[in-house]
Amino acid sequence: MTGLTPDAHAPSLAKIASSAYDSILEVIGSVEPRIADATRQELTDQRGSLKLIASENYASLPVLLTMGTWFSDKYAEGTIGHRFYAGCQNVDTVEAVAAEHARELFGAPYAYAQPHSGIDANLTAFWAILAHRVEGPELEKLGAKNVNELSDADWEELRGKLGNQRLLGMSLDSGGHLTHGFRPNISGKMFHQQQYGTDPTTQLLDYDAVRAKAHEFKPLIIVAGYSAYPRRVNFAKMREIADEVGATLMVDMAHFAGLVAGKVFTGDEDPVPHAHVTTTTTHKSLRGPRGGLVLAQEEYAPSVDRGCPLVLGGPLSHMMAAKAVALAEARRPDFQTYAQSIADNAQSLAEGLLKRGGKLVTGGTDNHIVLLDVTSFGLTGRQAESALLDAGVVTNRNSVPQDPNGAWYTSGVRIGTPALTTRGFGHDEFDKVAELMVEVLSNTQPGQTKAGGPSKATYVLADGVADRVKAQSAEMLDKHPLYPGLELT
Repeated sequence: MTGLTPDAHAPSLAKIASSAYDSILEVIGSVEPRIADATRQELTDQRGSLKLIASENYASLPVLLTMGTWFSDKYAEGTIGHRFYAGCQNVDTVEAVAAEHARELFGAPYAYAQPHSGIDANLTAFWAILAHRVEGPELEKLGAKNVNELSDADWEELRGKLGNQRLLGMSLDSGGHLTHGFRPNISGKMFHQQQYGTDPTTQLLDYDAVRAKAHEFKPLIIVAGYSAYPRRVNFAKMREIADEVGATLMVDMAHFAGLVAGKVFTGDEDPVPHAHVTTTTTHKSLRGPRGGLVLAQEEYAPSVDRGCPLVLGGPLSHMMAAKAVALAEARRPDFQTYAQSIADNAQSLAEGLLKRGGKLVTGGTDNHIVLLDVTSFGLTGRQAESALLDAGVVTNRNSVPQDPNGAWYTSGVRIGTPALTTRGFGHDEFDKVAELMVEVLSNTQPGQTKAGGPSKATYVLADGVADRVKAQSAEMLDKHPLYPGLELT
């Protein structure tokens, strides 16, 4: 079974959850009924749409319920057994369990469960690397134990060194993430940054080109990982390149952590043994709550452990508890079946689009992402995203390599299979999804600007298409209900 974990959603537990959520919403509604109503409507909307956003999923009912507890009320700055607030013994248990599950699941020597999000995990990792690689040696040279012992002049010199290091990351239009050195993002302002891209012809990572760029630029940090690259990465090669230039290899596996946890990516494609530091979110393909993790080799553990006060404030104890539950679920054997289904379903979706004339970046996929170039339909990504949403197909527009339409309008639509795989969709359903997407896009025309020229934003979807697609989608969705057995009054 690839759905929301086998025994966690037995009929008796679904019945208990139904009672729990009815009670929760009644309590919420007694204070602010609009929030209760919006919460009910969100479940209805998610149940009735084809969720294909690659970064979204459905957390299990145990994970969702874990987030709504009195752990939310506890301050717990610091680390396990070393807090700046009293009365944190239960938080210590929660954080220790979350870290234990993360270490065991990913085979990591060290795990840090406090980051609130993916960007927090990346910031923690960046500053931990800087503290380990720059601050530590400089403090030792000056005979100081920490920055508080430095003179103002020494601190200013050290601060200049900390803020003037080089970072090499994947470019946004090639599939990288904002936090991998994109200039408007804080990562692009923290570092003197350059980016590596993909081969202009194949749109695949060219490791020789990455190596040449690294030797020329000599970065302190090389960031690998992606948010919109539909292929696997050889992290052993990336580590070789980092070692050649004396760089720290940091891997952001936020998108594909579920495929690592589920043993779809192993050997050279598993980043954890090869990276010095690995970051991830806990939602997306990992199917947990919204939050982050940092995994590290032992030498970086003391610096990562300073996430608070280095970058973070008080950890969100209720979210760490939910992470622990989700990671425990991911350690079950059925999660490996689920993870493999994600990848298999992406293949089915890609093949379905290709045989119907779709144009895919890199020509296909071997992870959970399919990146559809919609210029073959005469549309921008924004037009395609909006037309698909009208028909109940939820995607997000995304840049393609060397995108002529820029990062706002884009030329692509990013599609992911984790969420519908959680609902139990398989090969036949994803082939049908491809058919419905092509039907929508083939029946959409660009609109016009007020001046009468071609628009990059507005569009015209042919009459009747949206209703027809919604009706066909409903047949599949009804066969694979979201949170089966959960009924709200």
